[in-house]
Amino acid sequence: MQNLTEIVYFVLGAYGDIGHLKYLYFSIMLLWYLSICVANTVLIVVIYVDRRLHEPMYILLCNLFVNEISGSTSLYPLMLSQMFSVTHEVTLPWCFLQMCYIYTSASVEFCNLAAMAYDRYVSICYPLHYNVIMNTGRVALIILLIWIYSFVNFIFSLSFIVRLKFCGNVIDKVFCDHHLVMKLACSVSILNNISDLHFAFVTVVLPFSLVSVSYMKILAVCLNTSIENKQKAITTCTPQIVSVSNLFAGCIFHFVDSRLDVAYVPAKVRVILSVYLLICQPMITPFMYGFKLPKIRQSCKRYLFDRK
Repeated sequence: MQNLTEIVYFVLGAYGDIGHLKYLYFSIMLLWYLSICVANTVLIVVIYVDRRLHEPMYILLCNLFVNEISGSTSLYPLMLSQMFSVTHEVTLPWCFLQMCYIYTSASVEFCNLAAMAYDRYVSICYPLHYNVIMNTGRVALIILLIWIYSFVNFIFSLSFIVRLKFCGNVIDKVFCDHHLVMKLACSVSILNNISDLHFAFVTVVLPFSLVSVSYMKILAVCLNTSIENKQKAITTCTPQIVSVSNLFAGCIFHFVDSRLDVAYVPAKVRVILSVYLLICQPMITPFMYGFKLPKIRQSCKRYLFDRK
């Protein structure tokens, strides 16, 4: 019988020895994390305070801002603590918790953007029925379903991993990666691979398809409307298209880094690309929506700068 040592912790191998640069990296990452929290919190408060923004699109936006803070919190505190660690060890429960937090947040991001795309589709294609189809109660239900859907999907996938026996414990990333953790198992069944593909499909492919269909229908309507309506559609849809495009690019970086041999890519570049989504997206979202959408921009000016 083979004698296997029980693995009780994982080692995040991508940190390496950065010497005295850890103080610089720590300061930069802490400042970035605090900036993400402040930028998103300001917009959450503005939407909450300004009753004119209590509309379906802005309520969905508020949920998106909450998720940006949530997703960032799943990465930055652990990353900051690991900067001063010598061993870079993470216990299995904490690793599984971080995976649950990160991947649920990623799913919420995609699903929320799909809901926002549907909201824009109804607003532009069926303006007379918009208030009936997208009322406040229905939006609250959509947000609740988004979180339940995302959480249940990953818990289903995680249930196949927690039962595995691991023969290795080094994860070549700065956070606990679902696919790399699975590769450390002594043996992986076909069900584990199917659950991995299932999670990718329901998290990325399905919401992205809904977004694509919504915007294709919007484009078809805009081609036969006035210039003024086209401009309005472009103004409200551009931030969402940028967000979806950035998410799609981030997913490609994550997929390539986790599943393909990219040893020829410099280690620092690999680290940056692996956390690209959690670095850029939480800051792109508030700035794109905070400065691009006229109503939010005006509310920010009124509540932040015009008060006497």
